Amino acid sequence: AKCQCKVVPKERTNCGYPGISAAECKKIGCCFNASVPSVPWCYSPKPKKVKKVCPNDPYSRINCGYPGIKSRECTRKGCCFRAHPAGVPWCFYHRVMEE
Repeated sequence: AKCQCKVVPKERTNCGYPGISAAECKKIGCCFNASVPSVPWCYSPKPKKVKKVCPNDPYSRINCGYPGIKSRECTRKGCCFRAHPAGVPWCFYHRVMEE
């Protein structure tokens, strides 16, 4: 993602070898910006920002509890709880989404 490559020049961490091409740099998952002299041009991207969300699709839920689990027990396990619809897990794991 482009936003992951917005690293101020003095905070860039080298991510290649001297003379690496832009294409080779990107192929190994790094950022390339040759606009500032004497700092790494091929550098590590910022870590991805992620957030945990409760999936909306009831049929993609992954069970985190047991039949009859109460909301409080489920959330204490760190899981999502929605007591509907019938026939799918009501206590289920979060999904990790990139922000």
